[in-house]
Order: sequence, then C-alpha cells, then structure tokens
Amino acid sequence: MVRTYFLLAWTWIRAAAAYPLSFWLMNVGGLVTATLDVAVILVVFANTTDLGGFSREEVLFLYGAASISFTICDMFVSNVDRVGQHIRAGTLDTFLIRPVSAWIQLATDRFNANKLGRIVQAGLVLGYAVAALGVDGRRAWMIPVMIVTGIVIFAAIWTLAGAMQFVLTDAPEVANAFTYGSHQLSQYPFSIYGRDLVRGVTYVFPLAFINWQPGLYVLGRDDPFGTPEFMRFLGPAAALVLALAAGLAWRQGVRHYRSTGS
Repeated sequence: MVRTYFLLAWTWIRAAAAYPLSFWLMNVGGLVTATLDVAVILVVFANTTDLGGFSREEVLFLYGAASISFTICDMFVSNVDRVGQHIRAGTLDTFLIRPVSAWIQLATDRFNANKLGRIVQAGLVLGYAVAALGVDGRRAWMIPVMIVTGIVIFAAIWTLAGAMQFVLTDAPEVANAFTYGSHQLSQYPFSIYGRDLVRGVTYVFPLAFINWQPGLYVLGRDDPFGTPEFMRFLGPAAALVLALAAGLAWRQGVRHYRSTGS
C-alpha cells in the first residue's frame, strides 16, 4: 500500500519536475505565506507578554507542532477532499474500477511537492521553540509522538471530510471548515478558548491531542481546565479511534456511491 502510494506520487513528481522554476517558486511562496502566520503571533507578543498564560516561545512550540503535522498531511493526504469534484464530474468511477484503493489514488491524484516549503517553515519554528525553551530531555520523547499523532488525526479528518462529500457533493467549504479550520484552532493555546469548546475538542472531536495535551506534558504545564495528568498520554489512542471511524465512514461512502453511468 505504501509502495503503491509513492509510485503514484512519483509519477506526478516527475511530471512537475519538467517545470523546475514553477516548483521552486511555489515552494518559496508557500514558505512566505506560512511565515505570515508566525508574524501574527509575533505582532500579538509585541503588545503583550503572554497569550492565555503562555509565553511567546511556548505558543511558537504549539504552533510548530500543529503546523508540521498539518502541512505534512496537506501535501500527502489533502487531495482526498477532491472526491466531490470527481463525483460531480462522473470521473470517480475510473478510480473504483482499478485494482488499487480509491483512497490511495485520490490522495496521489495530481500530487505535487510544492508544499515542501511550508513543512520546512513549520519544522524551523518548532526547532527554534524547543531550543529556546530548553525542553527537559526526559520529556522530549513526546515531541515525535505528538507529531505522528497529529499526522494521523489530520489524515483522519481529511478522510472524514472526503467521506462527507459522498453525501454533500456540492459543499467543499464544509470539508474545508473541518480540515483547515482544525489547523487554525490548534495553532494557539486552548486556554484562549471557552471551556465548552475545549471540552468538545477533547472528548468529542479529539483536536486537543494534536498538540495541546501532549504539549502540556512537554512544557511541564498543568492544564488550565483541570484535566487529569493521564490525558497527556492518550493522543495515540485518540488518533487510532478517529482513524478507525474515518476509515469506516470512507468505506460506507464508497459502498453507497451510485455511478453516474457516464
């Protein structure tokens, strides 16, 4: 499955390599655009010393952890949400009759590595924050765990958003609200949000396990909302449950899809 994914992705990368200038310009553009998000954080801290009780470096740490997971998924998984376009155009049938998972084909459809600059930017921000904070080495093991957990959660969200389009075939904005909206929400400390919202993204839709709960452990901070200490370690379990739910939703969507006949 993984080998098939990269073989299909490599086909599109070779096609994009025919236009190297365009490839690098898109990467630089992505890097500049992503840097604007960091600029917003810096502007906020130019006028205050903390945000929701967290310092500038702590906020950059949470931003970097969430962004590196999101940008990796944005490059490798986000094309799944184009399933609605294929349903409307009647081209989804061609994906379903091939001896390869339709999810794999959609994820690699028109694959382009021009989002690499955004991944690099997120990695640089996270690296700076970790160095500036002097993270305790005994807690640093959680950082790669939270990144992988974030990747699985974002991939599951994109899959759920794609599955929704088997029903809402003409509502891509709804899918974007879940994918890009989840990223925007997780860029900042959850302490700036209302208690009810935080409960919802902890116990119902587990966005808090992308960077908030594990991040509190890495930073050695207590949860302002009073969640118990063991919650810091439930990220992998939450990601697994969401991934299973997304996989089931995707299978149900494909199973109930009715061909256009074209």
